[in-house]
Amino acid sequence: MNTTTTMELLAQGAQQIQTSGIQGWIQSNLLPLLLLVVAILLLWLGGGRGDNAGVMRRLGGVIVALAIVGLAVSGAGVNIGKWIAQLFTG
Repeated sequence: MNTTTTMELLAQGAQQIQTSGIQGWIQSNLLPLLLLVVAILLLWLGGGRGDNAGVMRRLGGVIVALAIVGLAVSGAGVNIGKWIAQLFTG
């Protein structure tokens, strides 16, 4: 198949480019790996020195970041944004 035929097929909508495979791979593989790395770093950096309060402070930031990622991945951010906008507009 040459480039012209491929371009014509794409232009006609015979084949659609989708990113759901990449999105699914990131959700199932990359996010758990990042969580594991963050957990190990928190324990290694703070736990070894006995700085438990510092570890908990950093953990609070990680939980907030995970909540933001969860909202972005689930698509619930749109509904929350509408709800906040309705608080101000009525």
